[in-house]
Amino acid sequence: MTRNIVVTSALPYANGPIHLGHLVEYLQTDIWVRYQKLSGNRCLYFCADDTHGTPVMLRAQSEGIAPEKLIERVHAEHKKDFDDFGIEFDNYYSTHSPENQQMSSHIYQKLKDAGSITTRDVEQAYCENCKMFLPDRYVRGTCPKCKSPNQYGDSCDACGMTYQPTDLIEPKCSVCSQPPVRKKSIHYFFKLGDYADRLKKLIADGYTNESVGNKLDEWFNAGLKDWDISRDGPYFGFKIPGEENKYFYVWLDAPIGYIASCKNYCDNNGLDFDSVWNDKSWELYHFIGKDIMYFHALFWPAMLMGSGFKTANKLFVHGFLTVNGEKMSKSKGTFIKARSYLNHLDPEYLRYYYAAKLSSHVGDIDFNTDDFIARVNSELVGKLANLASRSAPMLTQKLDGKMGVLDAAGKALVDKLIAACQEIKDDYESLNYASVVRKITALADEANKYVDDVQPWKTVKTDMELTRTNITAILNSVKILATYLKPIIPMFVARIEKFMQTELFTFANVANVLELHTIGKFEHLIERIDKEKVQSMIEEIAQVQVPAQKQELAEPIAEECTIEDFMKVDLRVAKVIKAEAVEGADKLLSLELEIGPLQRHVFAGIKSAYKPEDLVGKLVICVANLKPRKMKFGLSEGMVCAAGPGGKDIFVLSPDEGAQSGQRVH
Repeated sequence: MTRNIVVTSALPYANGPIHLGHLVEYLQTDIWVRYQKLSGNRCLYFCADDTHGTPVMLRAQSEGIAPEKLIERVHAEHKKDFDDFGIEFDNYYSTHSPENQQMSSHIYQKLKDAGSITTRDVEQAYCENCKMFLPDRYVRGTCPKCKSPNQYGDSCDACGMTYQPTDLIEPKCSVCSQPPVRKKSIHYFFKLGDYADRLKKLIADGYTNESVGNKLDEWFNAGLKDWDISRDGPYFGFKIPGEENKYFYVWLDAPIGYIASCKNYCDNNGLDFDSVWNDKSWELYHFIGKDIMYFHALFWPAMLMGSGFKTANKLFVHGFLTVNGEKMSKSKGTFIKARSYLNHLDPEYLRYYYAAKLSSHVGDIDFNTDDFIARVNSELVGKLANLASRSAPMLTQKLDGKMGVLDAAGKALVDKLIAACQEIKDDYESLNYASVVRKITALADEANKYVDDVQPWKTVKTDMELTRTNITAILNSVKILATYLKPIIPMFVARIEKFMQTELFTFANVANVLELHTIGKFEHLIERIDKEKVQSMIEEIAQVQVPAQKQELAEPIAEECTIEDFMKVDLRVAKVIKAEAVEGADKLLSLELEIGPLQRHVFAGIKSAYKPEDLVGKLVICVANLKPRKMKFGLSEGMVCAAGPGGKDIFVLSPDEGAQSGQRVH
């Protein structure tokens, strides 16, 4: 019986590139979706960019563009990476969409009508230097539970605990590093605890696997707390209906993006959305990483329960990716972006390698570069590709490309391979891809042993028809194994389908034996991994990503200038003869500078680091030939040179004490 299935993957955030850690999830999901389609089921795969929140807003500001421009650009980059890795979404959409806004407001209103929304005053982290409430990811401090340092304001990466930013120990603003104050504001809350019994039953009925259920028990035992679903402006997101400066927290509208992506697809393809998303005749599965279990195993299904939507049949949870046994690191050259990988290596190497590591368990998997090279070269190239390259060229070059009929030995081999089909399908269904790969490589060993036994390279010289018979068994083995591999490495299999000149391989036709069939010209299937290419990728990452890490908290590098441009800058020693605060300005000091016989008035954005009286009499370095600029507070006739990350850490570039006012700096 044909199944109707909807599948989602967690939404990648529109604040950065896709990396190899992300790809664990999308490749795991894509393999499962491809398996379902090859089994004859109707399976729709939906995803979207997660676009809202303060990080997106602030990055857009740092680049001098609107958030809409940023998310549009990142969406195109993400989609290109996914396409090049062969990840086939039925719809890859955006949470910044009319469908998502409508659905978010609808679900919110349903929850409000059900009595699941409440309001109360909350004390929040507020940065007086940045003049804004600090959302979760813009506060860092020590986890209140496990005491791990440098954790975000919503959850701890080390122990998984969730909390409020005000719970952090020694919090600091992620923008300016200043300690925030506490300030009250009215917020909206979702009463998660009201759904505890229904959530426990959902989990007991198989919503998650046992290990995830055990983790969830810890949260149930601690008691489910009301969930803050609102944020104060400025905030890039959807306004809460009836409010002017309060927005839905990104974690409310992000998972609703699954529904919005589905609705957008249905509207554009003539399908009934209510049936596809909410009818029991359609199965629903979510794929996520273990870092967002709390949201997807508790908040999300509770939201669906309270608003009249069905919950998923199952939540599939995977672990993290390590590289050479360690957490991905930019400084060590192991934070590998999808595009960096694609610049050097075939995407199907990674598809195969991840599949060989993935199971239904939540444990982490390791991308070990030496094991990666050895395994792909030994198994994918040496056993699977080699089976085709040892037979197809001989048939086309020596035997007119025409297959014969199986003899008893060949039939025994083919039957053995076909007999493994149901076990392999069961492994795909249960996400045990590592078992799939083990079974396929074991079957490939059987087929290669058959090749070694019949030795077609010898018999072709003495008995052409025997050779044809034997190659018929080998090529049927190639067809069967390629069918089993197709969800994992579809582009590799497409090249086999092309030269085999037959119907596309599916699990339904895996047992269809090819006899008296003519094949086409064989084309090389895949290259061995060159270790130097892997090393080149690591070197590129080490060179590029260390400065990229520093740029996360800095302004983008400006347009290039020439040495001639730079030489135009006239740096002079200047003495501060007067300094005072600027009324109405948060960051500016008004400075009167003595540059030799000249006096210049300059505004300097250093108020957070210096008191005016501490600067009088000090020597500083000034850009003396800067074109005067009319500002809101008056005319600025130069620029004082300073450096630092901001806040109190701004350091005026003072010359040696023996320097003279007006002296040129070289």
